[in-house]
Amino acid sequence: MSWGSLPIPTWLRFGVGIPLIVAGNVIVWSEVAQFGIAQTGGAKGSLRTGGMYRYSRNPQYVADIAMVVGWIMLSASSGATLIGLAGIVVLLAAPLAEEPWLEEQYGAAFKNYRAKVRRFL
Repeated sequence: MSWGSLPIPTWLRFGVGIPLIVAGNVIVWSEVAQFGIAQTGGAKGSLRTGGMYRYSRNPQYVADIAMVVGWIMLSASSGATLIGLAGIVVLLAAPLAEEPWLEEQYGAAFKNYRAKVRRFL
């Protein structure tokens, strides 16, 4: 997929791209460990408002976006950039479908949480 074809400096590719990938994975997997695989995948459980969810209603999506941006930077590939940007659009849109379900499942607790915590950052 044209690895290294974009004019992104090596120091940026490796100095920022790899840390974004690593940090994104740490955040995602630490939250998965708190939720469990089933609830992370959409099974009903408890409304999580602690951990990274104190700062963002969607820290796993934010971390996934960081990983995709990191991969785009690291690969410096036009093909990976196109695919990565499409993935980012999906990750940005996902909460729009997910939040009505959360409100239905958790009612006032989710509404109060939503009023206090930003969607992404």
